[in-house]
Amino acid sequence: MDIEGFTRQALEESDEKKVQEDLQQKILEYKDISPQKASEMALAVIEEVQNTLQIAEHPDQYLQELIGYPKSGVAMGKMGVGSRGEGDFFVHRRIADIVKSTHTNALINPTAQDDGGVVQCHVDSEELYITTAVDGIHSRLSEYPFLGGFHVARAAMRDVCVMGADPVALLSDLHLADDGDVGKLFDYTAGVCAVSELTGVPLVAGSTLRVGGDMVLGDRLVSAVGAVGISSHPPTARKEAQAGDIILLTEGSGGGTITTTALYHGLFDVVWETMDISFIQASEAISKAGLLPKIHAMTDVTNGGLRGDAHEISQTTGLGLKFHEDKIRELVNPNVLEMLENLDIDPLGVSVDSLMIIASEEVAQEVEEVVRKAGVKISRIGEVDSTGIPRMITSDGEVELRPLFREAAYTKIKKMVGDVPPEDFQKMKEAVEKAALEAIEKKDKIVKMVRKK
Repeated sequence: MDIEGFTRQALEESDEKKVQEDLQQKILEYKDISPQKASEMALAVIEEVQNTLQIAEHPDQYLQELIGYPKSGVAMGKMGVGSRGEGDFFVHRRIADIVKSTHTNALINPTAQDDGGVVQCHVDSEELYITTAVDGIHSRLSEYPFLGGFHVARAAMRDVCVMGADPVALLSDLHLADDGDVGKLFDYTAGVCAVSELTGVPLVAGSTLRVGGDMVLGDRLVSAVGAVGISSHPPTARKEAQAGDIILLTEGSGGGTITTTALYHGLFDVVWETMDISFIQASEAISKAGLLPKIHAMTDVTNGGLRGDAHEISQTTGLGLKFHEDKIRELVNPNVLEMLENLDIDPLGVSVDSLMIIASEEVAQEVEEVVRKAGVKISRIGEVDSTGIPRMITSDGEVELRPLFREAAYTKIKKMVGDVPPEDFQKMKEAVEKAALEAIEKKDKIVKMVRKK
């Protein structure tokens, strides 16, 4: 419960006394305190919010601009941000535009829409590539901290691995709301450390704070894990894919998304299928065999499933990708596939956490051999061509692979929300684009002012 957000909105619609009474009741729903104390807390929140609202009357226009933010009028949920579909991809490209506007140097930055970012450096005349990635805990795993920590740590490491780097360190950022049990902190950290211990990659730093400080009541857990990797060869970024390449895929058992699907449908046994590190084992085997410099591109089948990844690779490279549906189905863990089919969830539209490798015919053969020796299932699922269109060969013919507005709905509430774009989606995109451009203008202006000081 965001009591600051509630207060801001309520003050626009009701008088202060009514807001204080409503806020007092909401506080009493969460806090075991006297009504008098709750009333005092409500008044304090109202006072603080009203103080911040006075900025609108401040004579310093630049200060107003600094404290305010460009409003798009489009809500996160309506735009589909975080739902790994067309709306989410659009917003991420706008974020990448803001990063690009800084003109700072990076070999791979967010404009590539890749799994991780890469900077190049020199140490004692040796050329090194440092890869970083960060992933957030699945939003529906707040009540299952160990699973949340395990899967987000694994996800961050995957993003480093697919860029062709060897993971060397993990970082954890943890936020628990005011009423959350401290035990959640420990359980989450234990989940992260389980991956750390299984892979030999240390958790070296982190931060632990409350969600919204005193202004958010409840026990919601939000967190992220970052990973750092190092390599002595250029990254296996998506943009390096070439026409004529073979597309390989390892078996996927899912991570946070599949775990969430299983938990919220009461199919608890499927959770065990996700508790493995086969992805990292496959990446490690490829690295030890010295094949990473020969691979053109790698990615993990996560954001929006294969549909999303195919779309992003095609958009980045301008190339086409042809996939064979029957081959892909064979590489989804059988128990996971059965669950998805029984629940009418598109396996191509959710994160199954497979490793996808794009390489020449000769290199693809070598990769298949070393990955299978590591005990991980891998097969060929398609080819790269110059058509510029990602397609799927099905029993009914060839169809273009397009990302949905949101990833395939894998919980009942997601099915209710749906995956159809809003009728005013084009107007929403224009408003979001305008807000991003205003953010860039604001950043440029503030940077100039700070440099002048």
